[in-house]
Amino acid sequence: MSAFGYSLMVDVPASAAQSAAAVSDCGKKIDGALNGAPYSEDSEARMAKKSINCDVLVAGGGMAGICAALAAARNGAKVVLVQDRSRLGGNASSEIKVHPLGVDSRRYGFREGGILEELLLENAVRNPQNSWEVWDLMLYDKCVSEPNITLILDTFVYRAETENGRIRCVYARSDKTLNIYKITARNYIDCTGDSRLAMEAGAELMSGREGSSKYGEDEVVPTYPIGGHICSSIMFTTRVYGSPMPFKAPSWAKKITAENLKFRDPRKYGFDYGYWFISHGGLADTIGDNEVIRFELLSTVLGVWDYIKNSGKYPETENRAIDTIGMIPGKRDSFRIKGLKVFKQFDIRGDWKKQPDSVGAVGWKLEDQPSGGFYDTKTPPAMPHRETPPFNIPLSILISKDFSNLMMAGRNISCSHLAFSCLRVIKTGAVSGQAAGTAAAVSVRENMDPSDILNMPDALSAVQQTLLRDAQPILNISNCDPGDLARSAEATASASANSTRPRNVLTGVFIDKPGKADNKWIAPIADKPWIRLEWKAPQKISKVLLNLDTGYRFLTMSMETKFAAAILRKPQPETLRDYNLTGVLSDGSEKILAEARGNYRKLVVHEFAPVELKALRVDCLATCGSPVASIFEIRAYA
Repeated sequence: MSAFGYSLMVDVPASAAQSAAAVSDCGKKIDGALNGAPYSEDSEARMAKKSINCDVLVAGGGMAGICAALAAARNGAKVVLVQDRSRLGGNASSEIKVHPLGVDSRRYGFREGGILEELLLENAVRNPQNSWEVWDLMLYDKCVSEPNITLILDTFVYRAETENGRIRCVYARSDKTLNIYKITARNYIDCTGDSRLAMEAGAELMSGREGSSKYGEDEVVPTYPIGGHICSSIMFTTRVYGSPMPFKAPSWAKKITAENLKFRDPRKYGFDYGYWFISHGGLADTIGDNEVIRFELLSTVLGVWDYIKNSGKYPETENRAIDTIGMIPGKRDSFRIKGLKVFKQFDIRGDWKKQPDSVGAVGWKLEDQPSGGFYDTKTPPAMPHRETPPFNIPLSILISKDFSNLMMAGRNISCSHLAFSCLRVIKTGAVSGQAAGTAAAVSVRENMDPSDILNMPDALSAVQQTLLRDAQPILNISNCDPGDLARSAEATASASANSTRPRNVLTGVFIDKPGKADNKWIAPIADKPWIRLEWKAPQKISKVLLNLDTGYRFLTMSMETKFAAAILRKPQPETLRDYNLTGVLSDGSEKILAEARGNYRKLVVHEFAPVELKALRVDCLATCGSPVASIFEIRAYA
């Protein structure tokens, strides 16, 4: 495999005919989605009017939108994903370069899982050069390769029609292609960050800091102004060259002093990538004033780099120069959509354990930031905080209180501003996206609205069990999927290590605390170990899922020095790389059901023609470097 990892996908076709075919294939997906009659409208005479009918519309192609679209599509829904940029990833794209953060996996022993884990593992293998553009390409590949997703880029939602507490249709426009789409869906998921879809529908929105009196929260920093927002930032990267690289700031760059950097030491974070603490706009309209905020951030970034290069205090940067600089502010805070529940500080601190509708485990510290941003020189760039252990988010904060078929995921979910300071990070957004997409697909399948799920225990359980099946951890909820035939099997193995037992793969839980192995089976790989599930009576099986151990190292897309140095950009050593899946037939004979080689994924799904099996065996042949084979969970389905 090349270091680029996607060279085959972007090779120039051998002929003009092939090139035209490639363009045609890309366009056919959109053309194929135009399943409604063209509609007429007197305005916008130069724009083509096209209609699309689908099951789920996802507005916004950041990490929340990507995970929502993939989850809904993989669970059977026809999805349209509309993104207002030419790239996917949102704040985590190459245009903005905010690294996805979340659970401190080294402390708590697990990462946010599911689709996000899939993407990060893929990136570690296919993008060892740590290129933001290749990360973008991988996200694009995932979406365009999914048959049930129609991806429409450079297009934004700008209008919605509603009726009787439901969204009836949404309009989206692309000025680059002169198209206006009327999109009619069963369910709508707002992943725009700024709540644009919900805003156009007329849903109730929340914005800014409420203060402690609104919800009785006791960790609000009293000096932070009520109504203020967390600021935006512009990120930049630098490189070391073979000779001195002088820098002269433009005349409009800010003049930075040591006072500005009193709580913001660049050396602490390294010089490869910076800086989250260069922030601005929290006292302004973070949407309407975005152009002014961009200018102020650019002038501050260039002023900080001028200080680093020319103050004489950072001689180690003599051969460094700016390599990239963002032109789009990474927005942290604008509007949140009022949901069926508002998640608050006390939910994060422990009340989440009482909620029946948990749909994903997340974790980031409560971390409000001063609205004055970089120029609030008397205040540290983030509030003091206590440790925030991982917790579950509920489905009820992902469903609008005003429209029964409107959901949301990402930084616009329903929460107090203090809870938002914890929930706003990208990995949490991805988890909420997978939860929303899964719930949207289940509600389509069951012919109900997402809001109905909360009142129907069977439907809610179906959402939770689907998320667990798809490897999204939910704390304190385990596998009880009635379709999983492995639950009734007896587990045995050729050997076990580290005090583990074969039946650990049937606990229904696929995370462990650091140093623990209560929910996985481990055996020395040198012995070519096997683990076997056997039933009292033969079972007809056509699909087997393996939830493998991929370790719990820190994993993200980042160029910040301390993070980048900790990331293992290759298959994670704990992963089972090579194995055979063997079926034992009713007469005792054996049949190879699958041969896996070169695996680096956590969740591996094997599908085959239905076969009557007395037993199922995983023959472990090699790992990606670990001396032991390690499996969290084995599932089997008819």
